[in-house]
This record gives sequence, C-alpha cells and structure tokens, in this order.
Amino acid sequence: MSKVVAESAVDVPEAGEPVWRIALFFPEQGGWTESDYLNLDGGPLVEFESGVVEVLDLPTKEHQRIVQFLFVLLRAFVSAQCHGEVFVAPLPVRLSPGKFREPDIIYVDADRGEYKGVPDGADLVVEVVSPSADGRRRDTQTKVTEYAAAGISEYWIIDAEMETITINKLVNHSYDAVLSFRRGEIAKSQRLPGFEVRVDDVLNSAAGC
Repeated sequence: MSKVVAESAVDVPEAGEPVWRIALFFPEQGGWTESDYLNLDGGPLVEFESGVVEVLDLPTKEHQRIVQFLFVLLRAFVSAQCHGEVFVAPLPVRLSPGKFREPDIIYVDADRGEYKGVPDGADLVVEVVSPSADGRRRDTQTKVTEYAAAGISEYWIIDAEMETITINKLVNHSYDAVLSFRRGEIAKSQRLPGFEVRVDDVLNSAAGC
C-alpha cells in the first residue's frame, strides 16, 4: 500500500516545480521541422537551426528602448523612400533552408520574396547586443558569420556596454568592410544611402525620457 502511495505522489505537481510534461507536447531537439518552428505560439524569442530550437534571452527595458528608437528612425526613412519595409522582432527571417533567426530590426527590399509568410532573407538587420555572455557571443560572432552567409548586405551591431555601433558591410560573401562608430560620431548606412544616426542619440535612448 505504501509503495503505491509513494509512486502516485511522484505524479502530483508541486508549486515551484518546472512544468516538465509540457515538453512532451513538442518534438525532441534535432527532430523539429520548419513547420513546427513557424507554428509556435507567441512567447519568448526562439530561433531555429537544423532541427534544434534555441530560446533567447528576454530583453531588458534598456534593450527595447534602443530597438524602438532605431526602428522608428529607420521606418520613417524607408517609408519616405517608398521602397521596402522595416519590421521589429519577433519576426523570423529565413537565412537558409533549416535556419531562422529573429533580428531585433529587419529591413527588406520591396523585391525580396517570402517563405511561408516570413522574409526569405533580409537586406539590413540590426541587433542590440544581449547582456549575457551567450547573447554577446551570438550577436558579435555567430550572427556575423550567419548573416554574411545569408547574403545580408549590412549588419548593424549596437553595443551599449562598449558604447559602439558597428556596421558590417558585405563584400564578396563576407563582412570584410567593418566600420565602428563611437560617441560623438555619426553612423551612416551604405545599403541605404542617406540613413544616418548619431551614436550619442542611440545610446542615450536606453535611458528613456
């Protein structure tokens, strides 16, 4: 009798425990398909590669203020040109078959196609560096290689900790042209001639009003 009670007690959820059984509703790592990934309900930002999903760090208020500040500026500029669109995360971008990322800000040319309702590649992306060690490595190293391989013309990295804006420009399938801008300087896009921002304004936007 006591043995039966003990075994049953193991199945009784207790406050404070992770909801492990929810994981059973999803495929195992390595077994995800593109459709599984694209059909995920809203929640934390999730990226996808070769059957594996990666849950990203939740953004801070400072992170979101910088993203919103740049998004408003870039959207206004692109709208005035009447050529292309600007989006803000969460929105997957298909880099290649089986690989999706969710940049903080995405510019897509009007001629760019779609894949199952999401951009099939991009023409300019912006990432605000995440504060964690994994996030920093992903934004400043991993994605540099991935976005170049995907043919994204320009990759902006906003690094609030280092107080820099780095613009990676695609040359011969890699980001061989790299420009770094600091406080007191103006970061200028080559992919979108005429679009420029003061580094001080971008970094100061993190503090809010």
